[in-house]
Amino acid sequence: MYTYPYPHPAVTVDCVVFGLDEGELKVLLIQRDLDPFAGKWALPGGFIRMDEDLEAAARRELEEETGVKKLYIEQLGAFGTPGRDPRERVVTVAWWAVVNLYEHEVKASTDARNAAWFPVEELPALAFDHPVILDAALARVRETLRREPLAFEFLPRKFTLTQLQRFYETVLGRPLDKRNFRKKVLSYGLLEELEEYEVDVAHRAAQLYTFRRDRYETFREEGSRFLV
Repeated sequence: MYTYPYPHPAVTVDCVVFGLDEGELKVLLIQRDLDPFAGKWALPGGFIRMDEDLEAAARRELEEETGVKKLYIEQLGAFGTPGRDPRERVVTVAWWAVVNLYEHEVKASTDARNAAWFPVEELPALAFDHPVILDAALARVRETLRREPLAFEFLPRKFTLTQLQRFYETVLGRPLDKRNFRKKVLSYGLLEELEEYEVDVAHRAAQLYTFRRDRYETFREEGSRFLV
């Protein structure tokens, strides 16, 4: 068997999983149980196996370390600054996903001491170069949110327009004009107005809406774009 005679880097995968909790954007982290950075918080991830592709490795590591599985994930990019991992020369390929966190119970396993959701604005010190990866993933989420209906992956199936606007304001990090926002999102014809209202609220109950994915498929096939 041929053996390459020169040193070469190892390859890992890291996963950035975002969820919304009471209007607050959160990210899933694990507390490392092994050196390097034992006890530090980090993104779920690890080394790929010789017989698996990158996406399979990302899904396996995410499930092994947090219990989260069956996610739609997208590749974010590669990160390979020398010295990013004190063990050896390591290049990582990062993946990102968005979930309704209430549908995914997290449970630490394998080499993770703990797993938990953290507000993106109140993060603990992170291991490796994970702050850089997280910043890149957050930028990607914001970019995607402005041109695709990503918000409806975070929100419950039935929601109010106020909930929708607050989500955009939370992720984009800036206020939006209420009248203009509602006019724009309703103009696409992708939200169905329901004959239902909020219940058990202290204020006047707002009407509920739902996102019509079937309409969006036609909308996209026609070349239209969802811009907020």
